Amino acid sequence: MTRAEKEALVAELSDAFKESNAVVVCDYKGLTCQELETVRHLAAENDAHVKVVKNKLAMLALKNAGIEGLELKDTNLLVWGEDQISTCKVADKAANEFKKRFVMKAGALEGKVVDLATIEAMAKLPSRDELIGMLLNVWQAPIRNFTIGLDALRKKREEEA
Repeated sequence: MTRAEKEALVAELSDAFKESNAVVVCDYKGLTCQELETVRHLAAENDAHVKVVKNKLAMLALKNAGIEGLELKDTNLLVWGEDQISTCKVADKAANEFKKRFVMKAGALEGKVVDLATIEAMAKLPSRDELIGMLLNVWQAPIRNFTIGLDALRKKREEEA
């Protein structure tokens, strides 16, 4: 990789990390190429991105994006995206699917470094669509109960008549 290619990669990653709300650092040692592609497809389905980058280049890109404090050692794979929950879910699902060969190390949410427990907690939260569905269900409950009550009243009056 030439110096110009490295600079272009760092610039591209810096922009991507600035726009993203979540970055998760994972160890992928022991994954086969096919399993790595599975992780990439999972990320693509959830509007997240996955890339294996040299530690030095990743550190430069993270620093340029204003994310400092993440230590990158050994083999690292970066997962990032705009939606914090779906990005954490991608990393968590891959970690559960490929136990011991895919391990979450650390991450950053909204530019601040967080520990592994925070990332795992975010992965367990319902997605945005699920939350909207729950909210709509709560909003519809009073109307549903009111119509059920009116229907019961109508049936009672019909029986009396």
